[in-house]
Amino acid sequence: MKRERPKLPKISEEMKAWSAALAAEVAGWPQVTTRVFFGFNALYRGDRIFAVLPRTRAMETPNSLAFKLESPTVRVRVQLEHNARVGSTQMQKARWVTFEINGDADLRDALEWLGRAYEAGKKSLR
Repeated sequence: MKRERPKLPKISEEMKAWSAALAAEVAGWPQVTTRVFFGFNALYRGDRIFAVLPRTRAMETPNSLAFKLESPTVRVRVQLEHNARVGSTQMQKARWVTFEINGDADLRDALEWLGRAYEAGKKSLR
């Protein structure tokens, strides 16, 4: 039985600008590389992917990005559960967290979550 690919919504023009700004910021972090695939910019720390930023397609909504948090602490799980901008999705058997950007003010929080995913990627490199 063939599995259907998930529907990936087209991103908004605003999201293109927000995503480009986030990519430019994160690309300057140590050991970060980017690769383009399926309408996304994949962010890697070393050889481990830790986030995807939309280029032409998004995960769940036209204004969402996604990141991996392996083994989040109880405190972080509570923060995720109580943030209305956060969702989750399954991609290649890994749990991904989605983050909805509704305006310029959300970019700071998006960077914070990307930073957490980046730091979690460091732990898995050990």
